Amino acid sequence: MDSQKCSQFVSQLWEDEIVPQLVDYIRIPNKSPMFDADWVAHGYMDDAVALMESWARKQPVKGMQLEVVRLAGRTPLIFIEIAGSDTNNTDAVLLYGHLDKQPEMTGWADDLGPWKPVIKGDKLYGRGGADDGYALFGSLAAIRALQEQGLPHCRCVVLIEACEESGSYDLPHYVDHLAERIGKPSLVVCLDSGCGNYEQLWCTTSLRGLAGGNLVVKVLSEGVHSGDASGVVPSSFRVLRQLLSRLEDETTGRVRVEELFVDIPAERIEQAKRAATVLGDAIWNKFPFLPDMQPMASELHELVLNRTWRPALSITGVDGIPPLSNAGNVLRPHTAVKLSLRLPPTLEGDKAGQVLRKLLLDNPPYGAKVEFELEKSSTGWNAPAMSHWLSHAIDHASQDAFGQSAVYMGEGGTIPFMGMLGDKFPGAQFMITGVLGPHSNAHGPNEFLHIPTGKRVTQAVARVIAEHFQASQRGETTQVAVSAGGHGFGDHGCC
Repeated sequence: MDSQKCSQFVSQLWEDEIVPQLVDYIRIPNKSPMFDADWVAHGYMDDAVALMESWARKQPVKGMQLEVVRLAGRTPLIFIEIAGSDTNNTDAVLLYGHLDKQPEMTGWADDLGPWKPVIKGDKLYGRGGADDGYALFGSLAAIRALQEQGLPHCRCVVLIEACEESGSYDLPHYVDHLAERIGKPSLVVCLDSGCGNYEQLWCTTSLRGLAGGNLVVKVLSEGVHSGDASGVVPSSFRVLRQLLSRLEDETTGRVRVEELFVDIPAERIEQAKRAATVLGDAIWNKFPFLPDMQPMASELHELVLNRTWRPALSITGVDGIPPLSNAGNVLRPHTAVKLSLRLPPTLEGDKAGQVLRKLLLDNPPYGAKVEFELEKSSTGWNAPAMSHWLSHAIDHASQDAFGQSAVYMGEGGTIPFMGMLGDKFPGAQFMITGVLGPHSNAHGPNEFLHIPTGKRVTQAVARVIAEHFQASQRGETTQVAVSAGGHGFGDHGCC
């Protein structure tokens, strides 16, 4: 591959076509079904599909066939198949992205908005450009870049779903429906992840699971005078605090329950150390810490492992407590909190949910009435061991596009489709990458796409697809048919 020609081609295509298309795409409020129950009637999802379909059909990609697949009662899916250069080679690359969006969120700058595309310097602001509107455009641009140079590639399949932000609950049905047409991909490329900086290619190696729900402590049938009852009636807040202390050390923040830990693979520890070296203090100071606040550990690689491979508890909601302005001298009858417990990637979510329930409900202090509604119990994802050919291809791609070596790191969130794709394509190699870097703020206000990174990621994907073909010809890839099942994902959204 002529890297300079590839870079020039991709950059020009982004400037001439992709950025203008993304500007139009951002204007469409095609919220995921979890956030727009009337999405069918509103028609925004169809508008987004039509925009991408129209652009894709105009691309001079050899051997391309496109279909918008619509299963009854489900969000649509864009299915693109591109014939391989060697018709005798049945190997394939699957490229994944999504076109649905998170809701508006408050807090946008005065000159910005979720459905208002704004270009400032090298950033395109607006909802969905980086998460994940660019994926279809970047996938086809990468393949076009190869064909422009006459470089061979294996058969490519592009799947763009419309339900990812709701947990991808429709995706496994489509993958099963299209199993024969998908074929046997040996490489899955997902363009829907983060990057630690904008200076090199980042690949996601793992995602945490999640167990969470509502914990309620009741001590009285109604509120009573605190002067009369305190010292006699145990405070529901104190009982709640005792229960939480069973789960978490309130001094250190370390989860106390050993069943919620796993052995961290040595490779992931080494990758965490490398990521820490590259990022430095940006690991923690990317967050809006108040003055004099400090992170939970002084060693940077421990912070990386904390957010990727260790359980961690957050309280994300509270009920039963009046605001300060309305708080009287009343001993309240109940206190409730919403728990969000992040889990190591390889820990089974159902097991964690059972451990959590037993821990909180057994032997309540003072005989208080304790209720726990488990809302979520999701298993995370850990990428399979990377083949020698792929690690070399990714590093070559990063050097070509960014001038630096690639970096590997887990993500702290829970993205159901990754685990589902891992189940659907067992044995396939995974390249999970994306453009969601520092301050890009996916799901939040002022979300932006860093355009130069979009170009470079596209170029990197082109290089990996080219090297995949060579590896396939050498017999170094493993073709994998779609595995049945995987429908247990996606009941609570992308989180």
